[in-house]
Amino acid sequence: MIGWVVIGAAVVLGVPAAMYLIQDSLLFYPQPLVGPGPASRTARPVEELAFEGADGVRLRGWLVKGAGGRTPLLIYYGGNAEEVSWQAAEPWPTDWSIALVNYRGYGASEGKPSERDLCADSLVVFDALTRRPDVDRARTVLVGRSLGSGVATYVAAYRPVAGVVLISPFDSMVAVGQRHYPWLPVGLLLKHPFDSASRASAIEAPLLAIVGRRDGIIPSEHSQRLFDAWGGPKRWVELPQADHNDLGAWPQFWPAITAFLDER
Repeated sequence: MIGWVVIGAAVVLGVPAAMYLIQDSLLFYPQPLVGPGPASRTARPVEELAFEGADGVRLRGWLVKGAGGRTPLLIYYGGNAEEVSWQAAEPWPTDWSIALVNYRGYGASEGKPSERDLCADSLVVFDALTRRPDVDRARTVLVGRSLGSGVATYVAAYRPVAGVVLISPFDSMVAVGQRHYPWLPVGLLLKHPFDSASRASAIEAPLLAIVGRRDGIIPSEHSQRLFDAWGGPKRWVELPQADHNDLGAWPQFWPAITAFLDER
């Protein structure tokens, strides 16, 4: 009997301990840069970017330039397994510039990702980009996909922006994690809570939320909770047949983004 008690205790304590230790690898999937980057994926002018985080870590990315001298700006925040250079091939409006900067540990950016560092880096990048003379700061829009919705929401809570586009967003990583691991005390274990819902009510910027009804990674209820908490004007676009990774393939996706940007 004592032996079974010991085994049971080891399981009860060991599984949460193991999940705590490996959580970074479950949440972040840094991807390398493959190929030369956006310049090979678009005919638009591309400028290489480099930024230095508060701790000296170098972040690297690109500015895909819009047509004209002083252009509105999109800042894109990718998902947890996304090296962002491929976004240069997507049909973003050509009169907007788009900044594609890889998180630390992703692409050619140095360091190791964490919520604290990604959020701190995002403010450094935002401030540097919006100081540029070729950027119309008043027309800066944030675009966050999946994990990146947490980063975009953080920036919108601390910087004025013209709008926010969130693709497969979530209320908090704790809530999503608890849904997938109901037998674990996720709230006690998670080092990277990305609690977007707690910030949303104070954000006055207009929101476009695009979600897939069949999303099995971030079920639409979690997106709905963030949407409901948002303090500014908001628009909900739900794609009935879409899952987590295929939203851009559905015909409603890009027209919704273009219409939202045309209003900014």
